[in-house]
Amino acid sequence: MDTAQKKEIGEKIVEVLKTIYDPEIPVDIYELGLIYDVFVNENSDIKVLMTLTSPNCPVAETLPVEVEEKIKTLEEVNNAEVEITFDPPWTQDLMSEEAKLELGFL
Repeated sequence: MDTAQKKEIGEKIVEVLKTIYDPEIPVDIYELGLIYDVFVNENSDIKVLMTLTSPNCPVAETLPVEVEEKIKTLEEVNNAEVEITFDPPWTQDLMSEEAKLELGFL
């Protein structure tokens, strides 16, 4: 798999991530800045490094599973794994301009 193919899969994953919303905030998890990185290896195994708005987030158990399951629906994806990190902790600065505008922060 070449870099272009990895980039294409990465773009499809971002499209999927933009369909997943934080239940407390009407903005998708990508624009919210919860996705720190997406790794695609030679076998089309995906690893998503993400955070939550807080360690006590009510969807801490379900959101990573939803992310994995939705990514696995892409036919180009062999497997998907989500790793949760709080380093660095999420802040409103990580939100896209679109998310800030949606939430009235701009």
